[in-house]
Amino acid sequence: MSASRGTQRSDPATERLSGWIQPVVTGAGYDLEELVVTPAGRRSVVRVVVDRDTGVTLDDIAEVSRAVSEVLDSNDDGMGRTPYVLEVTSPGVDRPLTEPRHWRRNNGRMVQVAAGPAGSTEQLTGRITAVDDAGVTLAVEAKGKPGAKKRAPEPRLVPWAQLGAGRVQVEFARNDDHVGTDDDMTQDDAAELEDLDLDLDLDEDLDEAELADDDGGEK
Repeated sequence: MSASRGTQRSDPATERLSGWIQPVVTGAGYDLEELVVTPAGRRSVVRVVVDRDTGVTLDDIAEVSRAVSEVLDSNDDGMGRTPYVLEVTSPGVDRPLTEPRHWRRNNGRMVQVAAGPAGSTEQLTGRITAVDDAGVTLAVEAKGKPGAKKRAPEPRLVPWAQLGAGRVQVEFARNDDHVGTDDDMTQDDAAELEDLDLDLDLDEDLDEAELADDDGGEK
């Protein structure tokens, strides 16, 4: 849980919100990954980021939004009757991997991470192949000279104590030369595509309605 970006704040009011929201999110079967309260004029934007092992769908977001709205409305006096805008979302692809559950949920993805003992860390790029109590196993891309034949990735177990914050790498094409599979899309990508489909359908309906009106006017 964080409130460290931009003009966001971490104060007693935010901690009080966390005390209300955390049990609701956990009780619904999700992890509260981030809670951020941002002043926006006379309102406050309450941003709630949730996740779980099976992923988060649009229906899940709607379910959590209803539950969080209810608990905030029931504690209206504690909010100081300040108007607020609630945003519930899933983590984006740029979310750093800092907890074991983050690594587990991104198994199979390509990541970059600083790893190694303190004072001698190195930047690794590799695909997550396993996550267990010992640490994270990466299929690390072997370094070679420019133009040389590319060698197969080498498995490397990085203990938790030597693992920094990882970053998922966006892949436009996988090694097997297929592009644009559902597995390569983030949850936010899928949501944006669904919203786009809805917008396109709406535009088509409006166009058909306008054409019908025009035809009626000519008769």
